[in-house]
Amino acid sequence: MQFSVENVGKLERKLTVKFPAERLESQVSARIAEMARTVRLKGFRPGKVPTTVIQQRFGAQVRGEALSDLIGNTLREAFEQEKLRPVANPAIDTTGQPENGEISYTATFEVMPELPEVDVAALEIERPVAEVTDADIEKMIETLRQQRRSFDPVERASAEGDFVMFEYAAQVGDYRFPAEGLERAGSVLGSGTLFKALDEVLSGRKAGEEFEAEIAFPEDFRNDQLAGKTAQCRFTIVKVQEPKLPEIDADFAKLFGIADGDLEAFRKEVRANLERELKAALLARLKSEVAEKLAEAHAGVEVPNLMVQSEAQNLAAGSVPRGQQPPPQLIEAAQPVARKRVIAGLLMGEIARKQELTLDRKRLAEQLAAIASTYEEPEKVIELYNGDPQLMSGLQNRVMEDQVAEWVAEHAKTTVHNLGFDEVMRPVGA
Repeated sequence: MQFSVENVGKLERKLTVKFPAERLESQVSARIAEMARTVRLKGFRPGKVPTTVIQQRFGAQVRGEALSDLIGNTLREAFEQEKLRPVANPAIDTTGQPENGEISYTATFEVMPELPEVDVAALEIERPVAEVTDADIEKMIETLRQQRRSFDPVERASAEGDFVMFEYAAQVGDYRFPAEGLERAGSVLGSGTLFKALDEVLSGRKAGEEFEAEIAFPEDFRNDQLAGKTAQCRFTIVKVQEPKLPEIDADFAKLFGIADGDLEAFRKEVRANLERELKAALLARLKSEVAEKLAEAHAGVEVPNLMVQSEAQNLAAGSVPRGQQPPPQLIEAAQPVARKRVIAGLLMGEIARKQELTLDRKRLAEQLAAIASTYEEPEKVIELYNGDPQLMSGLQNRVMEDQVAEWVAEHAKTTVHNLGFDEVMRPVGA
């Protein structure tokens, strides 16, 4: 086998490989002979199918499979000999036809970059810390009460927190919504479901009341004909209901899986859940901090375009409805952030390799259990991960990145930043 490597970019390589055509022909002949012994064809006894028939029926398929296997094997040989680390499967170009007794092909691909030595001790890392307090537990229990609240009809005027069901029609010029009759809707006042101007005109109203008002609809209103415009609206209040919160008692505790309704056990369960969420959020913030500082310190590292493009695609996909393809301009806008993420990911992997960090299996099991606990049938989720190499690999990578982030924080110039539970759980930048 002969091969040559050409640099066609900073990280892009073009590998040309030539091997004797006889290697392909011998493999094709061997496969044809094997098929003649095992294939079943109508009109022939098993093991008695002539090779010429096999050649006519399956020759092209066999040749294609044999060529594909040979290309794969010779590629691996070339990669190993030249110490090449391709980012992904190469693009192969070949006629598959012999020329001067040889078959040649070219493989174009990007290679992993040579990464610099990371001076972890020079990094300045800010590590957030927090703890769950009794006040956090009581606040969460109050949130759970709000989620389980019921509503009872009242005759008084509506106020913040009340559920108001109403019918309305809006007119802007010649446009009317709905075209005929009234549209029915409902919302809890002050919940943010409706926009502020609508909340205001619905406040202080009683069931059965009819009135008209001018409403300025927000720019992002779902009806394009009303969005950003002031409409003359007619309203009818159908009903007003006030919230009724459940008592914090044994029945309430049972709603959350505490079979005997013990309130102390319920509070312990709430604390455990909050501590689990807090731990994950703190680690996510630390990992983001470490990744940011690594990328900043090594901003000039060359990274494969394929990896950047893939990360940009993933970032852009998170900004559009599920199942839709993000537009090219959104992917392009995500490129700078994607590049920083790729740099950080590669450097974290290099740190793990050089420091000989190994995957913490106990931690992996805990992470999987935490993911599974959010589903109705946790055991099926665990079974799914254990049976899907791609899913498990992704989880293993996340756990290893967590371990690297903590290792970096232990060896860098790290300062502790005390935060409250709500501060940690609030999205970064919110």
